[in-house]
Amino acid sequence: MPSQPKPPAPPALPVQYTVEPSDPHGHQFHVTLHIAAPAAEQIVSLPVWIPGSYLVREFARHLHSLQASQGGAPVAMRALSKNRWLIAAQPGSALTLRYRVYAFDHSVRAAWLDGERAFFNPTSLCLRVHGQEAQPHGLQLPRPAHAPGWRVATALPPAEVDEAGFGLYRAADYDELADSPVELGAFWQGQFSARGIVHRFVVAGATPAFDGQRLLQDAQRICEAAIDFWHPPGAGQRGDTQRPPHGHYLFLLNAVGNGYGGLEHRHSTALICQRSDLPRLGAAEQPEGYTTLLGLISHEYFHTWNVKRMRPAEFARYDYEQENYTELLWFFEGFTSYYDDLLLRRAGLLDDAHYLKLLGKTIQQVEQTPGRHVQSVAQASFDAWIKYYRQDENTANATVSYYTKGALVALCLDLQLRQHGRCSLDDVMRALWQRSHGGPIDEAAVLDVLAQLSGRDWQTELQHWVHSTAALPLAQTLASAGLALEHKPASWAQRLGLQLREGQGSALTIARIHSGSAAERAGMAVGDEWLGLAAHSHSGNAGTAHDGGAAAQAQSTDAAGWRLKKLDELDGLLPDASAAQGPLRVLLARDGRLLWRTLHLPAAPDVPGDVRLQPLPEPTAKQAQTLRSWLGPATPPASPASPY
Repeated sequence: MPSQPKPPAPPALPVQYTVEPSDPHGHQFHVTLHIAAPAAEQIVSLPVWIPGSYLVREFARHLHSLQASQGGAPVAMRALSKNRWLIAAQPGSALTLRYRVYAFDHSVRAAWLDGERAFFNPTSLCLRVHGQEAQPHGLQLPRPAHAPGWRVATALPPAEVDEAGFGLYRAADYDELADSPVELGAFWQGQFSARGIVHRFVVAGATPAFDGQRLLQDAQRICEAAIDFWHPPGAGQRGDTQRPPHGHYLFLLNAVGNGYGGLEHRHSTALICQRSDLPRLGAAEQPEGYTTLLGLISHEYFHTWNVKRMRPAEFARYDYEQENYTELLWFFEGFTSYYDDLLLRRAGLLDDAHYLKLLGKTIQQVEQTPGRHVQSVAQASFDAWIKYYRQDENTANATVSYYTKGALVALCLDLQLRQHGRCSLDDVMRALWQRSHGGPIDEAAVLDVLAQLSGRDWQTELQHWVHSTAALPLAQTLASAGLALEHKPASWAQRLGLQLREGQGSALTIARIHSGSAAERAGMAVGDEWLGLAAHSHSGNAGTAHDGGAAAQAQSTDAAGWRLKKLDELDGLLPDASAAQGPLRVLLARDGRLLWRTLHLPAAPDVPGDVRLQPLPEPTAKQAQTLRSWLGPATPPASPASPY
């Protein structure tokens, strides 16, 4: 009698998903959800957002063909809302749901599938089983038949997997599952140990010129600098805060033609960068964008402590169904942005000059944002759901970034604490970590620790710097570290209060106009093509001259005007700021129409010129000491791999 095939083994966990990338050309995952003990009226839902990216993204719009069955028989169900379904299950019998999810989002936030690669965040694919969120969850990843060379990378603990990583993974609960992205493909991989913790690095989309060992060496230094920051040797921290909170870590990097971003998770991070920014084998100098990539790695790894564990009190439990509001993103994102490049400097991957250049760019971004006069950084944190992640042509006029201004709040706190002499912001961050045991905190906790360590109250400073639109005391604060804050002469685009973008061919398009600026008063608008300019004359003449030939030449110039094609032409055509200035006529193209507008040149710039930070030629001993305690040794640790 011929042997019968064995029936598939029943799922081993109360809630278990099987995710199959079986339709790569249609970009669709096939998902099967097995619920061992469903409720009589079982509700399931798909999250509307992913923690760390504060926008309702409506992942359910990509889910379709949902079916339910028990014992092979169909089960009735109905939609309760845009992302929730009610299943009329019978208790005592396992419930199986099958559905498909379209996956063609190349970002780090959702899901992607084609013939070359698969990636997903479980918040995009895995329905949440209401009432069973605290149960163990399983994720089954079968080996796809169409891609025999693929492997799996995820930070989820394996339960039973093969040598390529295909098989069953186990999560303690839905939160752990949701916080564990998955990469599948024929990726490059390597690993290193940082302070005894194994870190795995996976890179998809790399070229043969990619220098993987260089990336591993530099990432190791970043991770060691972060671990030493939070857990300095010999600091004598209390039990549960003495050691790093993660026993392993995974970097998932997708290298693409054009892209940038990252999303933090408890034991991993998903990153995206331009392929041209990867380190290159045999290159004497690495791409300028490689520093940006290292800063991204530093930023997301710092989040392992600051936001994934020590987090806003409002995030003690995530609500996947709606916005989760907090006014503390200036601390959790802004302070992380402050430390990302600073730890590159302390790790010896940047020298002083390069770090100060990056810091100057951050100051410049904030100073050239008119919205800093409109919205506090605490308000910007609360409004992230409708403003930061929904940017448009008016964003710079209406809001300020909690990343950049939050970083400058951290800078002011750090240097003023160091000047005060009793502690630094480093000490404050570590004390908050110990006090919270790596858990939720609020602003009152920040103020309490500041007062405890420094011996004075900082409520007035935080009220001005965080809860108002008052200017930050950057110049005097930087002076305490022997640095001068200088501004380069403003360009004409800055003086007029606009940003221009070069397009294809000869188009020069207005990308941004500042509120109340000369450009706005002239009636120029975002999206206009700025075609040309000419001197203004109501009579049609440029003016009078004693010499008839000169007058005729001036009149001819006025009639013809000047064509604008490139950004650098504007400063060459407009007069020097110190020269006598009259109005100009500007020729615009808007929605297929040609428009002339009168532009009055301002005597003062609408926004400050670009920023540079310069060391004082003769700093005092205290200034020099503050600088070194802040940035680290004057000479970064020697590294044959470092290009700086």
